[in-house]
Amino acid sequence: MTRMEQKEEDKIIRENPHLKMYLDEIRNKMHPPIFYSKLPRDLKDEKYPNIIYPTKGAVFIHIYRTKDMIGNEYHAIEPTLNEKETVKRDQILDLMYEKAPFWKTVRSDEELKEGIRSLMDQLTIIDERSAGVTKLTHGRVRLTSLEKKSIEYDITKNIIGGGPLEPFMRDPYLEDIHIITGENVHLIHKIFEMIKTNIFIDKAWANTFSQEFSEKIGSPVSEGQPIADGTLPDGSRVNIIHSKDVSLKGPTMTIRKFSETPISVTQLINWGTFDCGVAAYLWLCLQYGRSLFVCGETASGKTTTANAIIPFIPPEKKIFSVENTPEVQVPHAVWQQLLTKSTGPKEGHIELEDLLRAGLRSRPDYIIPGETRGIEGRVVFQAMQTGHPVITTFHAGSVTKVIQRFTGHPINIPKSFMDNLDVVLIQMAVERKGKRIRRVLSVDEVEGYNKEVDGIMSRKAFEWNAVDDTHAFKANRNSYTLESRIAKMAGLTDPMQIYYEFDRRKHILERMLEEKIFDYYEVVQFIWTFYREGEKALPISI
Repeated sequence: MTRMEQKEEDKIIRENPHLKMYLDEIRNKMHPPIFYSKLPRDLKDEKYPNIIYPTKGAVFIHIYRTKDMIGNEYHAIEPTLNEKETVKRDQILDLMYEKAPFWKTVRSDEELKEGIRSLMDQLTIIDERSAGVTKLTHGRVRLTSLEKKSIEYDITKNIIGGGPLEPFMRDPYLEDIHIITGENVHLIHKIFEMIKTNIFIDKAWANTFSQEFSEKIGSPVSEGQPIADGTLPDGSRVNIIHSKDVSLKGPTMTIRKFSETPISVTQLINWGTFDCGVAAYLWLCLQYGRSLFVCGETASGKTTTANAIIPFIPPEKKIFSVENTPEVQVPHAVWQQLLTKSTGPKEGHIELEDLLRAGLRSRPDYIIPGETRGIEGRVVFQAMQTGHPVITTFHAGSVTKVIQRFTGHPINIPKSFMDNLDVVLIQMAVERKGKRIRRVLSVDEVEGYNKEVDGIMSRKAFEWNAVDDTHAFKANRNSYTLESRIAKMAGLTDPMQIYYEFDRRKHILERMLEEKIFDYYEVVQFIWTFYREGEKALPISI
């Protein structure tokens, strides 16, 4: 169940007094919120939502809208400190800083968290009668157990975590965080889309905050270097614009949240991003070493789709990924994950094309550049020419634009080389019936260069119908990729037999949907069991 049982709800409220205090405060303003352990997607259709859900730790999120409000509001509920507790926190911090020179060497955030936890135990005395006492006892601070929990959260979030943004860093339902000085933070929520929060960015500390946050990503900003890009320890991508000369309202920051567990291919089918036919087609393409570009605009879900279909690559294959920021997620046992390096002395910088060339010497079965943007596209095509299948994302709105950008400046791939690319998938975020949805608009097959017309020939394999929100298999019994490039590799004497394999995989995916097999790792094991032992070994009847 996604909605919490009453006993579980009561237990959570009991163990989190800050949550109880918040519920008491709003009691006279609105109806009691509904508690959820996991959010169903159909909540986005509610006109006046009033729900609470947990994140990691002691942070809870209340999303609501009343009849006098223009839109939904996102309220982060976290432990806060009163005046006496703030004094105690400052006392503990002073004692911690005194002991800091004697700390062991800390190599990770987890070690630092453990160090804070250990020092809290050393520097405090638990006394449930000490709520108003701020006087030190033998060099230690007296705290109630609740005060200790709240103060430890406050210290940890400000030293290691995201400071005032900490609730957002813990929320698994967020895609993007948009911070502008002098305004409330806005978010892109996976269920409720764009939403305003109760966190306000005060001009008084915005400069300091942007500088501190830039240091967390290893790319400090200043007036001389006002723009920084980097990655947080959890993989989230950060862009900071610090200088008021560049950002007129003051420092701004955008965080693209990293999802710890990828979304599965069956979940994307369930959401309507594409259908079982498209997925079955991609399954065959990746099983038999075809190269695929996942294309679309910014925030169209390209990386999500790429990660979802990577499990279609057989489990024994060696994967080599190269990225500027770590977004590709690969479940395979042999996965070489490399990142570019743009910090430190210039002679030590490692570019994407450097890593791609190194990858060609590593003899991988698949090369996955997280995103192809510029001249590294030449090395991508070099990899495909030497027989290495490639999966990458690319900014383009059609197969024609893909061809134009790769054959034009600065990539300048010869047109005759384009037949190394097999499939171009176009995905966009589109408006349909007043809702913003992500859809695969088309899947195109690249046939190759036609000298007579001096152009690249392509064929439509799948196309999205916006009227009824379905995907049509345009190349059914007429697919160049399936018949001419995959059937022979599959050992089929009659190329038309490949459609039996297509139908078989499509049926397997349909059965997975019927059985609600949506968990990413369960889907991975399901597909890999099929590879290793055949459909009779699958845990459901096919």
